[in-house]
Amino acid sequence: MTEQKKTPYGIIAILFTGAFVAIFNQTLLNIALPEIMIDLNIEASTAQWLVTGYMLINGILIPASAYFIQRYSNRSIFIVAMSLFALGTLLAAIAPAFSVLLIGRMVQASGAALMMPLLMNVMLAAFPVEKRGSAMGVFGLVMVVAPAIGPTLSGFIVEHYSWRVLFWIVLPVALVPLLLGIFKLKNLTFQDRKISLDKASLALSSLGFGGVLYGFSSAGTLGWNSLTVIVTITVGIVSLIIFGLRQLKLDEPLLEIRIYKYPMFALSSAISIALSMSMFSAMILMPIYIQTIKGISPIDSGLLMLPGALIMGFMSPVTGRLFDRFGAKVLAIPGLSLVVITTYMFSQLSLDSSYVNIMLIYTVRMLGISMVMMPVMTNGLNTLPIKAYPHGTAINNTLQQVAGAVGSAFLITIMNTRTSSAAKTLAANGTTPEDIQHLAMLDGINFAFFVSTFIALVSLILAFFIKKPVRPVTEAEKEIVYRRTEVTE
Repeated sequence: MTEQKKTPYGIIAILFTGAFVAIFNQTLLNIALPEIMIDLNIEASTAQWLVTGYMLINGILIPASAYFIQRYSNRSIFIVAMSLFALGTLLAAIAPAFSVLLIGRMVQASGAALMMPLLMNVMLAAFPVEKRGSAMGVFGLVMVVAPAIGPTLSGFIVEHYSWRVLFWIVLPVALVPLLLGIFKLKNLTFQDRKISLDKASLALSSLGFGGVLYGFSSAGTLGWNSLTVIVTITVGIVSLIIFGLRQLKLDEPLLEIRIYKYPMFALSSAISIALSMSMFSAMILMPIYIQTIKGISPIDSGLLMLPGALIMGFMSPVTGRLFDRFGAKVLAIPGLSLVVITTYMFSQLSLDSSYVNIMLIYTVRMLGISMVMMPVMTNGLNTLPIKAYPHGTAINNTLQQVAGAVGSAFLITIMNTRTSSAAKTLAANGTTPEDIQHLAMLDGINFAFFVSTFIALVSLILAFFIKKPVRPVTEAEKEIVYRRTEVTE
């Protein structure tokens, strides 16, 4: 058995920096879309591709990350990923037309898609089970705080400068971890496996996850009756069924779905899916309520959500240490209780709800989520054998993308349907036309939050079945080359 050395904090710090930049970039453009539409003279449906395209590339490449992580060294993957991300950022910054901006955005996504699974696998390999909670808590800080800061910074920049400044700010920050990766990053030799890539599985995965993500994310704007939505979702679902059946027959599957035989991993996935769907309700519905109904500016909208991001950042390492000591169940039940209660409180919004009150509810909701997301995910991964880590992290990251898209489309549809129904009722009751729009939309948002409360309640019920996993480590696993020995490439 190979001798273990000290935990490679230097390597992890470099990977953390790259992951932070990549995740931070995901939400950076949301508030800037109106300005881009004006500057490049494009419609909202076209501009939305900057977000949808980014998400599609993530949905296509994340499932394949298990193959890349097993086949290539962490140093090689990191340098390629950060190079692609930096190149995409430069293309977007200098884009003379929308087509170049979209290409740049998708090149960015191709690099960013590999960062999260890579970092999670390094964390799992570098820390023993009894210390993973603390380590993954710090990782949770990156995963949650980075996208939360994006809208606040974006709102400030767009209000005072060109949207291109967003990319010029990100570029040097992306080049720093890239240079550190080239000159300082060493390898953690994982499994020395010369596995082959099943091209049919990759094609089915791309069609499946890409189709589902695109179909559900487009349903909110195109409508469920749209032929594009129906066809892409149908193709996606059929492709995923064929993909799943194929994986069960392969000795070296692209995505090892047989890990769902581990009960705690399956349970953690179910909780994470329901929580992600509910979490996206606030991320999608709150900006609509704040900006459209309350008339609050983009920068103030971002500032409203900032305390929630900061509290999550502060709590992630704390909940990680608590997880190491007490396990996931002790954190998940009170955390999800807070999510259920605050989501219900959001279903009682009014035209007169105060800015401070909304901020407090949102912050408490983020506190609850910080107590659940990483502990539950880590608890599930801890039950897996070492060789299944790349597949576990790939599945978790993919399902979060899909759950977010499905949850967003579902809740937006509920909001729109309820808004239309409420508008008819208000008109029949003699409400003035200028009041109908705001009152009907408010009713739609409240009802969507009410439905989201029940989705969060599903997570809470499932949390009562969480157990601390006991994963026997076989001698074969101990001998596998998945060690924390640092070697230069």
